[in-house]
Amino acid sequence: MNYLRRRLSDSSFVANLPNGYMMDLQRPPPPPGSSTSSPASPATERRQPPGAPPQAQTQGQGSGSGSGPGSAPGSFLSSFSSVVKSAQMAQNVAAAAHAKSAAAASAKPLVRKPKILLVVDDQHTDWAKYFRGKKLNGEYEIRVEQAEFSEINLASYVNSGCTVDMQVSKGGAKVVRSFKPDFVLIRQHAYSMVPGEDFRNLVIGLHFGGVPSINSLFSIYNFCSKPWVFSQMIKLYHSLGPEKFPLNEQTFYPNHAQMVATPSYPVVVKMGHAHAGMGKIKVENQQDFQDITSVVALAGTYATTEPFVQSKYDIRIQKIGANYKAYMRTSISGNWKANTGSAMLEQIAMTDRYRMWVDSCAEMFGGLDICAVKAVHGKDGNDYIIEVMDSSMPLIGEHVEEDKQLITELVIGRMAQVLLGVCAPPPSSVKIPHQLCSVWERSAGGHRSASASPSPSAQGSPQRARSATTSPSQAFQPGPIPAASGPGAPKQPPQLNKSQSLTNTFTETLRGSLTDDEAKAETIRSLRQSFASLFSD
Repeated sequence: MNYLRRRLSDSSFVANLPNGYMMDLQRPPPPPGSSTSSPASPATERRQPPGAPPQAQTQGQGSGSGSGPGSAPGSFLSSFSSVVKSAQMAQNVAAAAHAKSAAAASAKPLVRKPKILLVVDDQHTDWAKYFRGKKLNGEYEIRVEQAEFSEINLASYVNSGCTVDMQVSKGGAKVVRSFKPDFVLIRQHAYSMVPGEDFRNLVIGLHFGGVPSINSLFSIYNFCSKPWVFSQMIKLYHSLGPEKFPLNEQTFYPNHAQMVATPSYPVVVKMGHAHAGMGKIKVENQQDFQDITSVVALAGTYATTEPFVQSKYDIRIQKIGANYKAYMRTSISGNWKANTGSAMLEQIAMTDRYRMWVDSCAEMFGGLDICAVKAVHGKDGNDYIIEVMDSSMPLIGEHVEEDKQLITELVIGRMAQVLLGVCAPPPSSVKIPHQLCSVWERSAGGHRSASASPSPSAQGSPQRARSATTSPSQAFQPGPIPAASGPGAPKQPPQLNKSQSLTNTFTETLRGSLTDDEAKAETIRSLRQSFASLFSD
C-alpha cells in the first residue's frame, strides 16, 4: 500500500498513464450523501476531446447535484435572489400605484379657499347679493361678511395679520364668529362726535394688520376730521385758483377762546366732526354767536365758521371708479339745509368743470376710489365748494342699484390686483344719457330715500347737456327741443310728460321776477296743481 501511495503521488507516473485511465482517483471525493455512481460512463469520458479540462465536468456535476450540505450555499443564494426580485416587484407596483393616484389627483379640479371680504355697512343693503357668483380671476370665490362698526372687534398681529370677531344673531341669540378678512369695503362713517360712534381704533387695527381696503384705510383715518380734509382742499384752491376751484371761505378755531368776532353775518358754525347736518348752526348776529361760543366751550371741541350762502340749489358730483354722476337738489320745505326736510333731486349733465373738481379731490391721501364733492350754487350765480365725502357717502338718485354694481366691480378688480397680482381693467362706466330725472326725496335728519330703478317717465326724458360755463338753471330752461338737421330728418314736436311739466313749472317759478315769499307761495301752488294732475289718473 505504501508502494502504491508513493507511485500515485509521483506526478510523472500519473502523467504517463493513458488518457482517462484511473480518472476516478484524480477526482475529489464526492460529498457525503451523494450518489457514488458517475452520470457518465468511462467510455464517454474517454471520448471527450483532449483539451477539455476535467474541472468543468466536476463543476457541472457539482451544480447538478441534489440536496445535501454541499448544495446549501447555492440554495441560499437562490433564495436571496428571489427575495430581492420580489422586493423589486413590490416596489415597482407601489410606484405605479403612486403614479396613478398622482394622475388622478391632477385630473381632479383643485378647490381653492375663498377670499373673505368684510363689508362695514348697515343692514339696509345686502352686499352678499351683489357678490354672489362672482370670482377673482375665475378661480377664487368671494365670501362676504357684513357688519357695522359697532358689531365687530379685532386683534392684529405682526406675523398672523388681523383677526375679526363679529357678532351674529342666530335663533335669537348672539354668536361670535371669528375670521381673517382678505379685503375690506367701508361704507360707514368711522368717527362722529356723537357718543358711541368713535371707531377709529378699529380702523387702526385693520391698518395694523395690513388689510387692504376701498377706500384706503389711510384715507379713511384722515377723513375722521373735516377740518383736516378742508386743509387739503385749501391746497387745491391755491394750486388751481378760485376760478377753477371755487372753495367757500372757512375759519378754524381750535377751541372757544378764539371765537371773539366774525367779519360779517350771517355765518354757519360747524362744531366738531359730525354728519347729516348735525352740529351746524346758522348765526344771524353777534349775540347769537356769543351763545354758540358758550356751547362750543361746553362741548370741548374745535369749531369752524363760514359765510352763509343764499342757496338756489345744492350740487353733488360723485365718482365711483371711472363713473361720474352729477345731481342738483333743491329744498322745498324752506329749510336752509337742503338735506333736511323735503327736497327735489334732479340728475344733471356732467361737465368738464365738475369733473375737474372731483378728479382733483380724488387725489387726496394717496387716491380715493369712491368720493363725492358737495357745492352750493348761490343766488348770485356763483358756485361754492363746501365739502368732500369719501367711500361712506350715501347713494342717492334713481341709479342707486347701478352705483352698487359699480362698487362691486370696483372691489372685485382691486381684490384681484392686490391679492392675486392680476391687473384687472377698471369697472366700465355704464353710459347712461343725462336725463332730467325729477324725483321726490324725503330727508329726515339726513336719511334719504329714493327709488332704486329709473321710472318710465325718466327714460323718456330728453337729454340736455351744457358747456362748462353754463349753470344748471340755464341748461334746463324749458323750451322746444331743436329738431334734427337734414332734409330727411323727421320733425316731431317736443313731447313732455307729466314729470317734465312738473319740473318745468317749478323751474319757471324759480326763474320768475317775484319776491321770495311770493315765489315760495307760487311754488307750492304750482306743485299742488301739478301733483294733482300727476296722480289724477
